[in-house]
Amino acid sequence: MFLFAFQQSAIDTLTRGRIEQNAEKFSQLDAYGIGLTFIGMAVVFSSLLLLYIVFYNLTKAINNRIKKKQTQSESKSENAELTGEVNAAISTAIFLYLNELHDKENMVLTINRVARVYSPWSSKIYGLRQYPRSRG
Repeated sequence: MFLFAFQQSAIDTLTRGRIEQNAEKFSQLDAYGIGLTFIGMAVVFSSLLLLYIVFYNLTKAINNRIKKKQTQSESKSENAELTGEVNAAISTAIFLYLNELHDKENMVLTINRVARVYSPWSSKIYGLRQYPRSRG
């Protein structure tokens, strides 16, 4: 355990020393940080450009695949023509389905009066904005 802690502290000391050396070299090369700024901006904008290219081509590929599937389904549907008997069966099924959607009701309406209790939520005095008196 002691050996591991000693090795870890030695590694930390070496890395800190190397980081400090590199920081000194970089501060000598780029005292005001202009180079670092341009490098950072170049990395950000190049990654944005790369993402734009990827997403643009991805949408193109998806649209091409959808169009390909649509043309295949259209070519299959052109071969199959519906006859009058099939159309009559479809329309009968739709008619029967739509008629069974509604329940038979007796159409009796009841209206009950409810006593209203005062509620400050519906009071108009709380909804109006009160302006302070002008000083003049």
